[in-house]
Amino acid sequence: MGILKKMRAAFHDDWCRECQNVMEETGRKLYMLPMTVGHYQSHREADYYKKNLRPVSKKAEIPAGVYACGILCYRCPECGHRMTKLSIFLPVREQEKTEDTICFDQGEMDNFIW
Repeated sequence: MGILKKMRAAFHDDWCRECQNVMEETGRKLYMLPMTVGHYQSHREADYYKKNLRPVSKKAEIPAGVYACGILCYRCPECGHRMTKLSIFLPVREQEKTEDTICFDQGEMDNFIW
């Protein structure tokens, strides 16, 4: 059973990487990125996001053609491990065109989120 849980956890962003249990969502936040259509660049460093994310309260505040970032925070109810998932998207006519998804599960975003 343990090996099956580990295999499943590898394919589920909301499963704990430490103990392979389903994590609980603890928060959601919405941000704007300083990138516009045609100029998206993927970044894998948490510091880039800490310096460049600008909070917004709703999608309507994001100017047309500007990328957004939805952040989901998770915590494992079994072992307490935390994870932050960033979904980079372009809001287009009431839809979200997903560009990238990045997970930080080594505490890289903790001092920004908490």
